[in-house]
Amino acid sequence: MTHLAADLFFLFRRDLRCLIREVELFPDDVTLWHTMPGIANSAGNVALHVAGNLQHFMGVVLGGTGYVRQREREFAQREGSRASVAADLEAAVAAVEAGLAAQTEASLAAPFPVPMGGHRISTRRCLLHLEAHLAFHLGQAGYLRRALTGDSASAGGMAIQDLAEP
Repeated sequence: MTHLAADLFFLFRRDLRCLIREVELFPDDVTLWHTMPGIANSAGNVALHVAGNLQHFMGVVLGGTGYVRQREREFAQREGSRASVAADLEAAVAAVEAGLAAQTEASLAAPFPVPMGGHRISTRRCLLHLEAHLAFHLGQAGYLRRALTGDSASAGGMAIQDLAEP
């Protein structure tokens, strides 16, 4: 694994584990699927979307896993357990590791194997985008949980001390 891939894995794993904690902080399985006026997707949907996105682009495209994405389900599902959603996110951690382990300096500089939104971008830039996409949805899930429950507890994500070198 290249230095960049190792750093990215650190961030992906940190943020996915934080999203798992967000899911687990919901008071029950039902509330995970609630939204508010003006909000289209529940935290459950956002978490499923992140898990599916990473298992597809990192696992299948870069790592050669056999995952089959069901993107419509990511947004259509309206119930399920917090444990099941957390398991999907744990599977995404493994997919990210598989995809990043396969990277070399040459592959990072090469175009991502499939077009993204109809555009060709480097694998390096695509990986940075995928991490930013995860962080964006992590923030959405946390904000929605706080708004729905009135619970201001932090899931502990994005702490600068987590970035300290050992």
